[in-house]
Amino acid sequence: MSGIHNICLLGLGEVGGRLASHLESLDGLHLRAWDRLFTDPESKPSQVLQQHHHLDAAVSASTAASNCQLVISAVTAEQNLAAAQSVLPALQAGAWFLDVNSVSPQTRRNVAAEVEAAGGRYLEAAILSPIDPLGIASPILLGGPHAEEFLPLAAELGFSGARFCSSVIGKAAATKLCRSVVVKGMEALLTESLLAARHYGVENEVITSLENLMPIPDWPERARYMISRSLLHGERRAEEMREAAHTVRESGTEPLMSTACAERQAWAAQFSAALTEQTLVPMLDAIRRDAHKPEKGNSA
Repeated sequence: MSGIHNICLLGLGEVGGRLASHLESLDGLHLRAWDRLFTDPESKPSQVLQQHHHLDAAVSASTAASNCQLVISAVTAEQNLAAAQSVLPALQAGAWFLDVNSVSPQTRRNVAAEVEAAGGRYLEAAILSPIDPLGIASPILLGGPHAEEFLPLAAELGFSGARFCSSVIGKAAATKLCRSVVVKGMEALLTESLLAARHYGVENEVITSLENLMPIPDWPERARYMISRSLLHGERRAEEMREAAHTVRESGTEPLMSTACAERQAWAAQFSAALTEQTLVPMLDAIRRDAHKPEKGNSA
């Protein structure tokens, strides 16, 4: 496949797992993965690994990257730079390094500088939708001086939603994170608004008013879905919103909303048990019950 025979996948979380599902099925490719949580057999990455029978688990990041023509970094925002540094000693000269993590433009530039200094070809990628249901075919912006050259290879690998953004590193990241201010911000606002509305018994009136403002089919289901994203992925979303805050601050604007959103997303992650409720009001009630327990801290 156009010179790509071995692929290293760093991170086997939500995004890494979905990418692995597609890449391990391609003929002529060997997919090797490393996640720092592989050392814990009960961790989510270890559990995901058990579901992939054609994916080899490496004993270290450098072992995973050895002799690979493509390294895909799909770790958490906080681990972005460390993950890149962990493979640099083993990075093959001219290897592509595809960074799909939600980090600020400056963080991208910092990682790119180290990858390029090690002889690799850095590519920034911004995924502009949830990774489900499209998986590897999700809309993705590719950026950096090597992005246009990589596009045909991306198409061969199944990145059918990939398109060129800019040869300047940071443009794709800025697009992603400025979008996140709105998307993750709406999740945080709905969580806060509807928890308070439920306390006062006015959640139906609030939702009806939202239907007048933004006509969306089945607002209760939409609200439940958006709040559930915070419950399920709040910690990772909080990391992303801290990167969004860096991005906003680097533009010269104080990130008041982004910073608050990061706090609400992190707060929401502790209430994942409420995901068992399949409709909005019972889910809100479950969050409120747990929020008032002493060990859960303050309620919204």
